[in-house]
Amino acid sequence: MSGTESLRETALGRLDTAPEGKLKPKTVENIREWLTEPYYAEYVGQLADDLAAGRWEELDEAFWKTIPFGTGGRRGRMYPVGTNAINDRTIGESALGLAEYVKNPHPRPLSSESPHPRPLSQRERGDGDGRPLSCAIAYDTRHRSRHFAELCSEIMVAAGFKVFFLDGFRSTPELSFAVRYKNCDCGIIVTASHNPPSDNAVKAYWKTGGQLVPPDDKGVIECAEAVREIPRVPFEEAKADGRIVYCQEEVDAAFLEAVKAESHAGPRDVKIIYSPLHGVGATAVCPVLAAVGFDDVELYARHAEPDPDFPNVPGHSANPENPRVFDEIIDRAKQTGAELIMATDPDADRLGCAVPKSLEAGADWIALTGNQIGALLADYLLGVHKAAGTLKAELYVVKTLVTTELIRRVADDYGVQTAGNLQVGFKWIGQEMDLRGPENFVFGAEESYGFLAGTHVRDKDGAVAAMLLAELAAQLKAEGLSLYEKLLALFRKYGCHDERTISVMMPGASGMDRMKNVMAGFRDSPPNTLGGLAITRRRDYLSQTVTETGGQPHALDCSRGDMVILELEAAGNYIAVRPSGTEPKVKFYMFAFDPAEESADPRSTLAGQAERLDRIEKDLRAFAGV
Repeated sequence: MSGTESLRETALGRLDTAPEGKLKPKTVENIREWLTEPYYAEYVGQLADDLAAGRWEELDEAFWKTIPFGTGGRRGRMYPVGTNAINDRTIGESALGLAEYVKNPHPRPLSSESPHPRPLSQRERGDGDGRPLSCAIAYDTRHRSRHFAELCSEIMVAAGFKVFFLDGFRSTPELSFAVRYKNCDCGIIVTASHNPPSDNAVKAYWKTGGQLVPPDDKGVIECAEAVREIPRVPFEEAKADGRIVYCQEEVDAAFLEAVKAESHAGPRDVKIIYSPLHGVGATAVCPVLAAVGFDDVELYARHAEPDPDFPNVPGHSANPENPRVFDEIIDRAKQTGAELIMATDPDADRLGCAVPKSLEAGADWIALTGNQIGALLADYLLGVHKAAGTLKAELYVVKTLVTTELIRRVADDYGVQTAGNLQVGFKWIGQEMDLRGPENFVFGAEESYGFLAGTHVRDKDGAVAAMLLAELAAQLKAEGLSLYEKLLALFRKYGCHDERTISVMMPGASGMDRMKNVMAGFRDSPPNTLGGLAITRRRDYLSQTVTETGGQPHALDCSRGDMVILELEAAGNYIAVRPSGTEPKVKFYMFAFDPAEESADPRSTLAGQAERLDRIEKDLRAFAGV
């Protein structure tokens, strides 16, 4: 018996005698497969070590299920082995699954999730121009990101693809741009966005530059699950013979020009502090701001160094959705007289900001929400069209179902269309652009701080959002207003809107059961009231039905997704609940609204809305048991 066989037999013996209750049946089944199937042979040593050390909790978490594709790719905690972890095997399966799916033509049936079939490309039909299939690949600052990017490159080359490789940390939107710019068939970026330092991920992109949508996402995961052997070509060998091409300088320059093309003339006199939160943003946001004339920009020193542990960010959570990330930067702004703080998440596709409540010296500061930033930018861009005489009814903005309706009210006032019946995830916004036609696209926004103007990418772009927000701040400063004061003006005109999101973590198999129970409760037997307001209507996006309280369900014209919206008796007030597509948590979205005639004093109205949301949140938590 060889040394490997002996190690395998010993490990199997330890698996068979694992303490009762330590490993779930599915965990045992998956570990046994990894110990016995030849294509997992390289992981036997690590598994044997874990079993010998009794790492039952780690093994159970790593093997109890197969890590899925969520709204933003395949994402999770890194661990050297496991079907439910990010490691060489799961990354490799993902890359090869994408390659196999792209290589083989697939029909595009009509479905409730993707009602518009995507035609096959020339190369997919087999009558193309003879060029090899190609894939753009990039990576961020996280632990092992470069390693995983090289691994994906080796696999794609072995599968017959030419790889356009961005050498060095680059943003997710630049990867989306690279796919389009280099006319690739697909793209991969290694990033876990704003997740904790323990995590990593692959995001897969279609030839449009957008993230995978149905049926392609399911097709790729089916191909990934069918993977056994994973052929590779050594990275340096493929680079030497031209199958891997470094293209970062070319793509950087083209990406910068594409973002600059979305700039508008106007004042540039605004003092900015920018933080990349230890991520890649300095490669995208800083060059863009400089290129369009914003000279007074301070790169916040304590967050400037790329660092996968995010050491100087509160809780090591590099997420601009968290207002705490701005606290110490606000102190710096008060010292230096800065007038705008902006921050992007580690892969620079999301943008957050903090602003003074007025331009008076010593004014208090506030971190704006993604909904508020989106409304301000929508109003700004539509105002630019109006001033230029290019406003027309064919123009449109795009938002998701859980993004503020203030954007729709702004668009209605300008006489343009809103596509707002979309599930959560910017991939749906990118798809909507191609379905409606990008030539009339103005702006896309989601509440989780994702924004896009322009047609250079099909994903959210922190660089273009930062540029436009800086333009708006400078324009308002010239008018004697802060961004916050402009927001209050929008509230006076369109009514006060306040939104709040609660995320409740539910990790592991028990957490999955809890999530299912929470969703079933809201779906099958929702509460009668929330915050003292009666529930009048329930929209179920999984069954695609709408039910008036006391009535029978009837068809709901919507895209399909695991989400429930409960409408309250006060018009414009509602809540939404859904499980996250990328993390083990349930998200609750609460929306408060008061019409313009009741919003003459927005600060007072907002205070009342905060109390209303407090009551709703209390009832939501009680009902969901969280």
